[in-house]
Amino acid sequence: MRKTLPALIAHIAIAIALIVAIGVLGIVAAEVSAAGQEKFTGELERNVTLRILENDTAKEQGYLQELLDAFNAEYAEYGIKAVDANMDQYIDLEKGGPFGYGPDVLYQANDALMKYVDGKHILPLPVDKIECAEQVGERAWDAYKATVKGDTYTLGVPVNIQQPLLYYRADLLPENWETDWDDDKNGVPDMIENWTDMYRYSQYVRQTSGGTKYGYMKSLNDGYFASGYFLSYGGYVFGDGGKDTADVGFSENDGYKGAKIIRQLASVMNLECTEDTITRNSYSRMAQGTYFATMTTPDVYTMFVKEMVNAGYTEEYALENIKMTDVPRLPVSGDLENESLGFKDMTVMGGVNGYAISSYTKAPNAALAFVNFATSYKMIERRAELLGISPARGDVAAELGGLNETIYANLASGSIYVMPSVRALAQVWTPLQTYCAKLADDILTGKNAFTTDYALKSGLENVDKQIYDAIHTLGGS
Repeated sequence: MRKTLPALIAHIAIAIALIVAIGVLGIVAAEVSAAGQEKFTGELERNVTLRILENDTAKEQGYLQELLDAFNAEYAEYGIKAVDANMDQYIDLEKGGPFGYGPDVLYQANDALMKYVDGKHILPLPVDKIECAEQVGERAWDAYKATVKGDTYTLGVPVNIQQPLLYYRADLLPENWETDWDDDKNGVPDMIENWTDMYRYSQYVRQTSGGTKYGYMKSLNDGYFASGYFLSYGGYVFGDGGKDTADVGFSENDGYKGAKIIRQLASVMNLECTEDTITRNSYSRMAQGTYFATMTTPDVYTMFVKEMVNAGYTEEYALENIKMTDVPRLPVSGDLENESLGFKDMTVMGGVNGYAISSYTKAPNAALAFVNFATSYKMIERRAELLGISPARGDVAAELGGLNETIYANLASGSIYVMPSVRALAQVWTPLQTYCAKLADDILTGKNAFTTDYALKSGLENVDKQIYDAIHTLGGS
């Protein structure tokens, strides 16, 4: 139908308005990004509300509300108020931020936050104005650094170090562990110290329970946790310290030996290890005594305690018997049935969770004040107390001691392989997880397609190829 002249003029006007609006949005985004550190003048904005995005655990355990209340009391005279953003913890700032739907401050893992660098969705921060700067180690800061046109910027403030830890029930250790499961007589059960004895103990638990209980249980298709086995034998994610996405290297050096370890561990589990079931039920199954041990991150300790209380134990008993420790050592041979060459420390995939400030915030100075407050000694110590996190602040880690000092030292020494802070990391997980699930299924169903070193290495080389293709051939980013 032919449009009348007035209608045509109206449509043209609307089109022009849309073009102008889109242009203005682009200019605003560019100005926000270009301003960068210049936005942090030190002059606090008055009478503003900051939307804070935290993780679900911090909400559930009451830490976020405690943090908000403390900050709001401290900055009440300026009319600054921080509130829960009430958004999904994995919200995509790239999609919502430009339209005003994102938070002002967001807490996530380094790989999740740093993917926003390309689109300039988070602000480069003035490190000289960040109180915890000298208390955080260099490797933790490195996770939040990016080089753009020859200049290096810091775009996040480290809060806690993430690395896989072994969780186990001390009250489920065999009564004779000091005589039969402590060969070096150092007062530490052997199955806690190395994967070979954990493998043997898991076989023992299955046999003596008639198959109703398990030793070590973990969803082996979880690429974050499983990747450590490949990394420990010389594999890597991307070359050039995680920056060269054209160089995918899980199969490099002796990385295939990690595949053999995964396959052997699967043999003492069941088919639930090929998918996410064990990840979902590990808290309750350990509380029920069905699992002896599992692997996960330090910030979920309270979940294990909570499930033991739900199972009828006292909180005191749960705290006494749910133990966290560094991951066991691996056999140098790459074979859980061959310890003749001794053991080596395991290299694990880890990360550094922290705070970033949205480029779209209207109150950058107030947002920086919040980040400084949230990463202060007092609040990081409280976060560790309530959530069981391992602090990135060295002074808090030293004060807490024990495993916190160990994890801090692990990051400094390089035995924690920090997840590359590049967008392409998203293309890693599906090929890797599929391969790990196949390894577990292979031995549990008797398919036995991966019984030789050649088959293991070929399978892992195919993973590298799939990742490369997803990034460079199929349009992934």
